Amino acid sequence: MSEDLALSPALLQEAAGRFGMLAATTRLHIVWVLTHGERDVSSLADEVDGTVAAVSQHLAKLKLAGLVRARREGRHQFYVVDDPHVAAIVRQMVAHLRGDAGRARGLGA
Repeated sequence: MSEDLALSPALLQEAAGRFGMLAATTRLHIVWVLTHGERDVSSLADEVDGTVAAVSQHLAKLKLAGLVRARREGRHQFYVVDDPHVAAIVRQMVAHLRGDAGRARGLGA
């Protein structure tokens, strides 16, 4: 096997964990919104149509996984995607699916 194809079990585990974090619809939606700029919990809850409590729990998991980070400003915490590669992957997937869906309905190029 070529060295480029060889992956360590630890690397595979970490990659699967990152993808697993994005497998939950709400967490993926949160990351999608955060790729467009930082938000506080209340704004995110409004944008993803969730409760503040549920969004807070998802953010805690995303933060623990290293996918988002928070900064405090007064009494509010603002969240942003902490990994530009993850942001790029999410944006590319959405763009890909939007393009495929448009062509399937005769709306695309």
